Amino acid sequence: MAAGQLEHELELHVPASEAWELFGTLGIGKLVVEEMPQSFQKVELIEGDGGLGTILKLTFTPGVPGPAGYSEKFTKIDHKNRIKETEVVEGGYLVFGFTLFRVRFEVIEKGEDSSIIKSTIEYEVKEEYAANASLVSIQTLVNIVEVAKNYLNRNKTAKEVK
Repeated sequence: MAAGQLEHELELHVPASEAWELFGTLGIGKLVVEEMPQSFQKVELIEGDGGLGTILKLTFTPGVPGPAGYSEKFTKIDHKNRIKETEVVEGGYLVFGFTLFRVRFEVIEKGEDSSIIKSTIEYEVKEEYAANASLVSIQTLVNIVEVAKNYLNRNKTAKEVK
């Protein structure tokens, strides 16, 4: 069994509570469809209401390298520590011999008006498919958090103008 982890951190210029309102809910799924049509064709709610056990089906835009899509389940939502974890439960990397593909978003309070979003991918892949570990890239998550940062900044500016 081969395993690995990729991480990325980005500073956000909003309080941790505001960032968590986006990342800790279904909001981030809606945002990627609106703001990243080049990557995400649709994100469908299959089961749940955004809480633990929620299942989303992600469909990537045709032409995007990698799997056409997958279903993910919310396996951890910790409002106190602002940690949300999802795991692929159907399709996606599981087709390529992965036994675990987990994404974690953690919102870390930095100051009154700033926070850090830490994105982590953890994976395990069967030994005979170990070469497929090279398919794992954190770039899509990097793009998602950049889009989220811009969105949060726009909302903050709109609030300040009022």
